[in-house]
Amino acid sequence: MTGFKSIALAAGLLVAGAGFAAAPPAAPTAPAVTAPAPVTVDPAAAAPANAPAPGSAALAQDGAYAVTPVPGVGMPTDRHYGIQPQVTKNGERAQHFHDAILVPVITVVSFFVLALLFWVVYRFRRARNPVPSKTSHNTAIEIVWTLAPVLILVLLAVPSIGLLQAQFKPAPANAITLKAIGNQWYWTYQYPDNGGFEITANMLKEKDQAGKGERIRTDADGPRLLATDNRVVLPVGVPIRLITTANDVIHSWAVPAFWMKLDAVPGRLNETSFTIEKPGVYFGQCSELCGARHNYMPIAVEAVSLEQFNAWVLAKGGSIKGAKPSVAPAALTPEAAGAAAAPTSNTTDGAVENSTAPATTTTQGASGNPAGAGTGL
Repeated sequence: MTGFKSIALAAGLLVAGAGFAAAPPAAPTAPAVTAPAPVTVDPAAAAPANAPAPGSAALAQDGAYAVTPVPGVGMPTDRHYGIQPQVTKNGERAQHFHDAILVPVITVVSFFVLALLFWVVYRFRRARNPVPSKTSHNTAIEIVWTLAPVLILVLLAVPSIGLLQAQFKPAPANAITLKAIGNQWYWTYQYPDNGGFEITANMLKEKDQAGKGERIRTDADGPRLLATDNRVVLPVGVPIRLITTANDVIHSWAVPAFWMKLDAVPGRLNETSFTIEKPGVYFGQCSELCGARHNYMPIAVEAVSLEQFNAWVLAKGGSIKGAKPSVAPAALTPEAAGAAAAPTSNTTDGAVENSTAPATTTTQGASGNPAGAGTGL
């Protein structure tokens, strides 16, 4: 009997335990408290969905987006008369001042002076006026020809001074800083607000001028003598604070489509601001005589959306302004970027010409052209 009772009791406990395990709990239990996971900044997640992934073909050409320049926009045009289409507020204001005020005033004054010359030649020729007048002064005429130019200059000075003031208006707090450094004979660019990374821009050579391993210019890069191996990338619709200086002699950073020309003086920081309103590729040149290769210092600016600009900054190992600096993944280190992004389809063999300036340390590894070597033309 004792053994039978023990077996029955064990079987009852087994059935009761199985039923308890299968039955839902009578009341919900409080969730376990766990420590929050550390928050990390992922550069890939911060990039917009429509932006090219770091290391992709869209970023491989010169470290910027694969944007093809539009003929007639942001560059000189053969047989074109007038100012380049402007893409900044100051540029549009200056173009209106030039086209609607200066040109009409100059035209009227020129025709008026020309008419006076013809009238004087006809009216006071020897056949019509054999006895010349002895009059030496005419008070009314002297008052008119003194006051009229003064009034014209005052009317021109009012909008001119306003435009000059707008050109040197301080940049707002949300501006993105671009520091352009002139060298003999190439440009170096820094982004102080985006982690301080640096790129170097040299002119792309033609096929018959490039040395071994150097990337040659194509139509997708831009016009001859204006295309660069590394473009300056700037956001559209965001104020840009431009700071210029130089390492050797006086240079000048000039982009006609921005109505922008600012001298780069050694030992001095010059500053101005502008806002690009339309995306695209815009070209300029050094506009200060700086030496034998002065005409081989082009400027190429690629204007993209703010989202694309931020993705490009992260791909270059920088940080987005206002966000905590992020560490670029191993795939975006300068060594990996140079190995993965350097194009090989448009390089040519030949003798490498001597460099005239020491190479500058840069995170721009997309081009095969030696940084800081100038053009060697």
